[in-house]
Amino acid sequence: MALTITKDNFKTEVMESDKPVLIDFWASWCGPCRMLGPTIDELSKEVTGAKICKINVDDEPELASSFKIMSIPTVVVIKNGKVVETSVGVKSKSALLKMLEV
Repeated sequence: MALTITKDNFKTEVMESDKPVLIDFWASWCGPCRMLGPTIDELSKEVTGAKICKINVDDEPELASSFKIMSIPTVVVIKNGKVVETSVGVKSKSALLKMLEV
């Protein structure tokens, strides 16, 4: 399972991470988010060189707002505390892996 990020663990798990972090901004009511979910979970089991995380925008509106999330699903890749890649909409597993290579 992907790591659930909250405002309480965001700084430690994301901003201070020594690995790239892929974050899936999602919500339970979002159809495309439910389509992307299994792919995110697959990545979390297979990828060892990065953290694969999820942020529920309904539970964490402050985090969603700080990333200016306007549509979901949105996937963000953070390296060394900085956003290096952003993608809106459902993406294939290969496209998500490619985002992590940036």
